[in-house]
Amino acid sequence: MKCPYCGSEDTRVTDSRPVEESNSIRRRRQCDSCGRRFTTYEKIETIPLVVIKKDHTRQQYDRAKIEAGVMRACYKRPIPVDEIKKMIDRVETELYNQGGGEVKSAEIGEKIMDGLKELDPVAYVRFASVYREFKDVGTFMDELKKIIN
Repeated sequence: MKCPYCGSEDTRVTDSRPVEESNSIRRRRQCDSCGRRFTTYEKIETIPLVVIKKDHTRQQYDRAKIEAGVMRACYKRPIPVDEIKKMIDRVETELYNQGGGEVKSAEIGEKIMDGLKELDPVAYVRFASVYREFKDVGTFMDELKKIIN
């Protein structure tokens, strides 16, 4: 592993531990040349997941898109970022464990909404309003009634 500070390839692992609820290992490293420390994460490489969009086009799964949408829904809500990432990790693990390599975007959206419903009802409604493309106040109110009841 190259040192991100000086570029030297003489680095060593000083600490290694698994990351909670994730298939990765956190490694603390130290550069033998400059002495600086840095952290790397080792993750199991999986078969790429392909998302089938509403218009039936296919594109590679991109976690960053999910995170961006969820973070927008959780904006100014009292939800720790760690909880958001854990929820996305759980959804991602479910998707990869289904096998097949392809998943509909609607299925991803529903799983994210289920996770947000548990975390924060306001974030859930925000996400649902964009995801379900509410056309009027009536459909928005119908969704709110589901949460209240």
